[in-house]
Amino acid sequence: MFTFAGYMKTKKCMNRILLIDTATDTCSAAIGEGNSIIALRESADDRSHAVKLAAFIDELFKEASIEPGQLSAVAISMGPGSYTGLRIGVSMAKGLCYGAGVPLIAVPTLQAMCYGVPKSFLDENNLNDFYYCPMLDARRMEVYTAIYNQLFFECKETSAEIIGLNSFSHFLQEKPVIFFGTGAEKTQEIISAPNAYFFNNFKHSSKNMLSIANLLYSHSSFQNVAYFEPFYLKDFIATVPKNKILS
Repeated sequence: MFTFAGYMKTKKCMNRILLIDTATDTCSAAIGEGNSIIALRESADDRSHAVKLAAFIDELFKEASIEPGQLSAVAISMGPGSYTGLRIGVSMAKGLCYGAGVPLIAVPTLQAMCYGVPKSFLDENNLNDFYYCPMLDARRMEVYTAIYNQLFFECKETSAEIIGLNSFSHFLQEKPVIFFGTGAEKTQEIISAPNAYFFNNFKHSSKNMLSIANLLYSHSSFQNVAYFEPFYLKDFIATVPKNKILS
């Protein structure tokens, strides 16, 4: 039987997770309560993470009228992605976890991206049985990518791929593949298979992390706050400005 007291108890027990995604040029943070996003802040300004992330999180707590200690967990987009962006996000997440005494959840960046492809795109293209292929732009014709089925299960593990005419041919022969993310544009210039679909309006957002974060929380799949490191996929390569070389 429904009772107001029971409703309040259920509401109080909802997961309340801070979501942080700084794996790309987009700096995004949100608070999820249950299956809903109750506060969101994000900016697509390149290299703004170090300046904006702390301010965004402070604004989120104020909007949601909660303190860090009232969180169930902090979830971080774990990579692959921008080396600097990932370090900024993970450092902030660790600091919050230490200070508030809450667990750390690591959400695979590429898997979370799949939740950002809207149902309207699937419906418009009559896609029922298909693969997701999220892509992050790397150097030249390289992308960071993976393959997931329509239930978000991994079918091809995360890797760095050089895009060529025969890329993903095995999957494209099986069923439609949806390409999206910052690496999809250059992929579209090369791959023109009938089963290749490109979602060009994709936007990175921490809100895409919520479903996975809730699932990991329900299984108590937490990271060691002291030792967790982002999934960089490749080592950081520092570049030296030309004027420094000349001098």
